[in-house]
Amino acid sequence: MWKTRITDILNIKYPILQGGMAWVATHELAAAVSEAGGLGIIGAGNAPGEVIRNEIKKLKELTDKPFGVNIMMMSPFAEDIVGIVCDEGVPVVTTGAGSPGKYIKKLKEHNVKIIPVVPTVSLAVRLEREGVDALIVEGTEAGGHIGELTTMALVPQIVDKVNIPVIAAGGIGDGRGFLAALSLGAEGVQLGTRFLCSTEANVHTNYKEAIVKSKDRDAQVTGRSTGHPVRALKNKFTREFLELEKNNGSLEELGLLGSGRLKLAVVDGDVNKGSLMAGQIAGLIEDIKPCKEIIEDIIGYADKKLNILNSLSRGDIGE
Repeated sequence: MWKTRITDILNIKYPILQGGMAWVATHELAAAVSEAGGLGIIGAGNAPGEVIRNEIKKLKELTDKPFGVNIMMMSPFAEDIVGIVCDEGVPVVTTGAGSPGKYIKKLKEHNVKIIPVVPTVSLAVRLEREGVDALIVEGTEAGGHIGELTTMALVPQIVDKVNIPVIAAGGIGDGRGFLAALSLGAEGVQLGTRFLCSTEANVHTNYKEAIVKSKDRDAQVTGRSTGHPVRALKNKFTREFLELEKNNGSLEELGLLGSGRLKLAVVDGDVNKGSLMAGQIAGLIEDIKPCKEIIEDIIGYADKKLNILNSLSRGDIGE
């Protein structure tokens, strides 16, 4: 029932992608999402190429389903990872933190589908011209590095300006968000924070539990003064960072304060001093469960709700 151009292009059962979160999106999580019918994605972050090659090989031992690798264009290893993706036959690449323009020709020569994350209409239009296959349109509700426009406002504007399929991201964590995104014209969704709170995510339990316990206003933004804002759960670290920003701390001082904080959260489970990157959807998440259940819940709810909406449109609700 939920067949779109995204399911056709990526050869997946459901139009649901898992975000390529640095330190979080390892082969275990990506394989679980792919096995459940979505598209699992290994997050390269700033890892060296051979680390990602090893992650790809480990994923292939767990699933024969399609998967992707997220490449951060600002990474010093981006070019190496592009080469490894081509060598290893990775079917899909998503990109962030810059344009994949100079790598498009090489990736296409190796039959790799290219799906950049975009925060503006202008970038979406330019990347379509350059030949990408689809776009992940991410609103400011998302966790980690964010833009300024909301998912609700941005998705339909980009849908109206491009002909390639759009995948909505930011503020989506259940069947309601899934249906809303498709109603805006998207043909798929990408989830980050919801999959972080899965049993397969190789993330410290303290981090996951902090998300489960979080409230609606706990995912706040730091780093606006640097030009690279980040959304994460408020804690001692975010308070210190915001205080330094308020006191006009230099980019160097802010960079030193923020260095290594994501690893501190993901690996060490330090919920006070680590960067607990999470989207505004965090306040909606109340449990930690397998990726298969997460996807089945989304699709099950969407099926049920769509039937109700169809009844409303026919005027036969309650009959």
